Amino acid sequence: MKIILVNKTYGTVTTIYFASKHFEFAKKVFSMKILALIPARGGSKGVPRKNLKPLCGKPLIAYSIQCALDSKKINRVIVSTDDTEIAEVAKKYGAEVPFLRPSELAQDQSIDHEVFLHALNYLKSQEYYSPDVVVHLRPTCPTRNVELIDKAIELFLSNPKADSLRSINIPKYTPYKMWRIDGDTLQPLLKLPEFPEFKEPYNMPRQLLPAVYWQNGYVDITKPRTVLDLGMMCGFYILPFLIKEPFAELDYEESFIEAEKILLAQEQGLNLTLENRHSS
Repeated sequence: MKIILVNKTYGTVTTIYFASKHFEFAKKVFSMKILALIPARGGSKGVPRKNLKPLCGKPLIAYSIQCALDSKKINRVIVSTDDTEIAEVAKKYGAEVPFLRPSELAQDQSIDHEVFLHALNYLKSQEYYSPDVVVHLRPTCPTRNVELIDKAIELFLSNPKADSLRSINIPKYTPYKMWRIDGDTLQPLLKLPEFPEFKEPYNMPRQLLPAVYWQNGYVDITKPRTVLDLGMMCGFYILPFLIKEPFAELDYEESFIEAEKILLAQEQGLNLTLENRHSS
């Protein structure tokens, strides 16, 4: 059985074949409104004008836009920005910019929820458009593998009870060996009350401590009802999506060098892992 996809923007036709047992699920996926929302404000303290900073010949934001356009699941790509220059660049690379975000929602203290709430309310009131799923792609992760994005969407759609999905990876350090200063004494950040025999987890081998994961911004997925009705980005039922391949989070100038290395390796077809990407 087959589904034929017609891209009116680029004039392409793609035929995808499915085994009969997967056809109904595939038909459901392709009939759903799956929106990629890319938040990109003009201000940035760590790296000025970060979202437009060149990376291997393209502005940073172009990579997230292209990833969304290449997805077989995402069928609409919108950039939320307060900046007219970012808006023009986003449109040049194929994204929609149906609105400019109010400046009060583009401050250093602005949170994701209010950005998504504004976008969803605008689209519903001005276009009568309500997506079934919203894929959150931050511009600061330019080295994504689009196949992983589609796998994350498939996982999310296969769990109808889920409020959201977050990508994670195994962190370099464990919070069980971290501390906070309370007055003039050190206090462990985390304890293990469920394991009373572990009186000092900070002195234990890491291998014996509970596994922990870092939320990395590779891809997050949520439902409009989670944002609109629960007033949250993630809700209560959050699916994990473990990322094992190397990626770059561009929050500082030096991280652009790391991103260039990964992008170059991807172009050359090199199979990097999280363990060997720092070996050179």
